[in-house]
Amino acid sequence: MSIAPVQPVADLYADHHHWLHVWLRKKLGCSEHAADLAHDTFLRLLDRDEPVELREPRAFLTTIAKGLVANHFRRQKIERAWLETLALQPEAEASSPETRALIVETLVEIDRRLDTLAPLVRRVFLLSQIDGLPQAEIAAALGISVPTVKRYLAKALVACCFGDDAR
Repeated sequence: MSIAPVQPVADLYADHHHWLHVWLRKKLGCSEHAADLAHDTFLRLLDRDEPVELREPRAFLTTIAKGLVANHFRRQKIERAWLETLALQPEAEASSPETRALIVETLVEIDRRLDTLAPLVRRVFLLSQIDGLPQAEIAAALGISVPTVKRYLAKALVACCFGDDAR
């Protein structure tokens, strides 16, 4: 088995940036967002500790870009939900654009951290924090014990507060 040659990121950029931008523009329907995500794709390559050895550079770049596209749409969904919540608040309670941006960033990070949890742990957390259900009702609804609900809530809270540092 031969090892593919190491290709510097600058060469990958020169050879594939235009193609990647076009591909992303088709996915996103927006040239500006496509440019941002194409840029972020190559930044991910620069952040890697090991050299990039590729047989199929476009497949590799597409894999990175697909993850960024998913994150982009997830962020948009969270931002829309937050803006809808803000629209329901009285004008006097409206926060500054800076505060809103920080809140959206925080919500995106919490969403990312919750996504690392097992589905049942995440479900317990959301039933508690979003739906406001008491632990006994969560246990009954999911067919688990109250101590398990407590354990799952603790695990989710640690993930939300400490993220990767909790491991």
